[in-house]
Amino acid sequence: MPQVDQFVSVTEAKNKLLDLIRRLKTKHEIVAITRDGVPTAVLLSMDQFEGLMETIEILADPRAMRSLRRSLKQAEAGQWVGHETVFGREGA
Repeated sequence: MPQVDQFVSVTEAKNKLLDLIRRLKTKHEIVAITRDGVPTAVLLSMDQFEGLMETIEILADPRAMRSLRRSLKQAEAGQWVGHETVFGREGA
């Protein structure tokens, strides 16, 4: 599970916003912004945000979740499907 990499006060975030954004883009860190010592907001890269939103979308889709659960049960039971079955034979 992702964790907060850094805690920054609102004042510090305001003064160092450009630097924080640059770091998020290159290091994919998660930064919590605090107010009076209490985390109140989070900064994360757009890639991380999009991934989070996609995950939420999948988790909210009952059909997708049924399919995932079925696949996990099959994997736990050792019921694997070969590459050829999924993608067909090369050159065919």
